Amino acid sequence: MKRWLVWLPLCAFGVIVAVVMWGLYLPADRTVRSAMVGKPLPAFTLPPIVAGKAGLSDRDFRQGKPRLLNVFASWCIPCIAEAPQLMTLKAAGVPIDAVAIRDRSEAVGGFLRRNGDPYVRIGDDATSRLQLALGSSGVPETFVIDGKGVIRMQHVGDIRVEDVAKLQQALAEAE
Repeated sequence: MKRWLVWLPLCAFGVIVAVVMWGLYLPADRTVRSAMVGKPLPAFTLPPIVAGKAGLSDRDFRQGKPRLLNVFASWCIPCIAEAPQLMTLKAAGVPIDAVAIRDRSEAVGGFLRRNGDPYVRIGDDATSRLQLALGSSGVPETFVIDGKGVIRMQHVGDIRVEDVAKLQQALAEAE
């Protein structure tokens, strides 16, 4: 009668292995849910990082028209990859502002000369204070901000060709 107890640890191990295998083959949900979506931009004022471009403030996003806020850095390889898509959005009439994270003026200027300049304003976030306040986990990230300064969408990672239409739709819905 107690013979079946000998097999109990093996059965328990088999169940654990089955659960782990099932979890490994289940498709992962890679969606990052932002706690800031639906909330107003935090108050901030950033100085300009390159000559000829204004700095950036939360007041710039309360002008009645939705805009994109791109968090980038000149040292970021995916930021280079998304540059053509940002230029496509700019050509479509999308206003884009940016925050340069832990960067230098000369490096950002070189980045813009090499990859194009889609930005209306670029603020210098030398200490990543705004980046952290936005809930941004890295660079690049792009936020859709409505005309009242409320975050409507957060796009994590570089903007790819297939993301351009989604961002344009999110901007249209933010009006």
